[in-house]
Amino acid sequence: MNAPSASLSALPTEPAAGVTPPPQPRSLAETGLSPVLLRDLLLKTMFRMNLEYVSDISRVIALPLTLVQEMIDAARGQRFIEATGTLHATSGSEMGYQLTDAGKARALDALSQSEYYGAAPVPLDKYKDQVKRQSVRNITLTRQELLKGMGHLILPPDLIDNLGPAVSSGRSILMYGPPGNGKSSISNGIRDALGDKIYVPRAIEYSGQIITVYDPIVHSAAEEQTDDPNSLRRAGNRFDARYVRCERPTVITGGELTLDMLDLKYNPTARTYNASLQLKATGGIFIIDDLGRQSEPPQKIVNRWIVPLEESRDILALQSGEKFTVPFDTLVIFSTNFHPNEIFDGAALRRIFFKIKIDGPNQENFLKIFALVARKKKMPLDEKALVHLLKVKYPTINNNYANYQPVFLIDQMIAICEFEGIPYQMTPDLIDRAWANMFVRDEKIAK
Repeated sequence: MNAPSASLSALPTEPAAGVTPPPQPRSLAETGLSPVLLRDLLLKTMFRMNLEYVSDISRVIALPLTLVQEMIDAARGQRFIEATGTLHATSGSEMGYQLTDAGKARALDALSQSEYYGAAPVPLDKYKDQVKRQSVRNITLTRQELLKGMGHLILPPDLIDNLGPAVSSGRSILMYGPPGNGKSSISNGIRDALGDKIYVPRAIEYSGQIITVYDPIVHSAAEEQTDDPNSLRRAGNRFDARYVRCERPTVITGGELTLDMLDLKYNPTARTYNASLQLKATGGIFIIDDLGRQSEPPQKIVNRWIVPLEESRDILALQSGEKFTVPFDTLVIFSTNFHPNEIFDGAALRRIFFKIKIDGPNQENFLKIFALVARKKKMPLDEKALVHLLKVKYPTINNNYANYQPVFLIDQMIAICEFEGIPYQMTPDLIDRAWANMFVRDEKIAK
């Protein structure tokens, strides 16, 4: 199995603002990888991808040209690689290289042990150093930045007062309250408020085993720049290309979450590992939405996080049973519609650093949300219809307002108007028809 497709992209040259980038290795020793691993990675990559020029190999293996040339020279000394002896017009002044029969045999033997080829991995110890440099707990978030991340959400000031310190601490957060009041939207707003960039390794190495980390589904790569490999003017601030410069990652799970998703995934065919969800979320946010809807009890899920939440490290295991620790530098957000006392014991609640109740809006904020949604969807407001909604309909549910209701009611009225072929409008009758679809009448169904 080769490295993620990002290993084939241009080498990034722009460091992330505010985050110290991983330094580019200046020698093979500084890669932290064994000579045998580097040699086999070179042979496997050349064999699988049919590469022959140093510039191409450098881009795919994500190591500097000078180091790749040194690797090739060493492999030539071992008679695994030979120069083709020809210069092609399309290659500029580059000499071509190819595997010898011994090199092909060694590549096949190495592939039988691990199918991984492509970008060189980052040793776990060096990765730990980079995690410290870009820790989510190093973020200083202002009130304005948090409000900007929340976009168009209308939130009470005291909620922002509580969210701000929680997010800035980088600690765990439990958001609870009745459904439909924006817990998921607030979680996404927190993610958007972080804003800066970090460096995610394409793969890490521990005890000779390769664990792929960069995942295009989870990690959003920042724009990269391309250097001309033949240019004399090179960017002086390039970072270690074994990393991808990304937005801070966000992993969102819901009712589908199971405990085995928090462990390494071993691929028996490729003989490599895929990082666990929380390892992919390092430096960013892990959102567990709809807690209490999973097949695993909430208490059991939180118990799995006890060591990570308290000690900022997680314990993972290889197929052999060998255990090792990885950084746990993640803002964990639990979101549930249940009261915390119903799903957690006291010990679990103590380990969740912030508990924030997300209530429905009061009438004033409900009307603000309703007007905002109506304007966005081009639905004209009608005073008579609104009075009917507030004075006739909401008293039937004890005036329990929820943030989802304006969108639901207005979308229902829009659907009716479009079906009837009439202009968008708001009337007491349309309010009644929309309201009827928002709740299911409590009645017995004949079977």
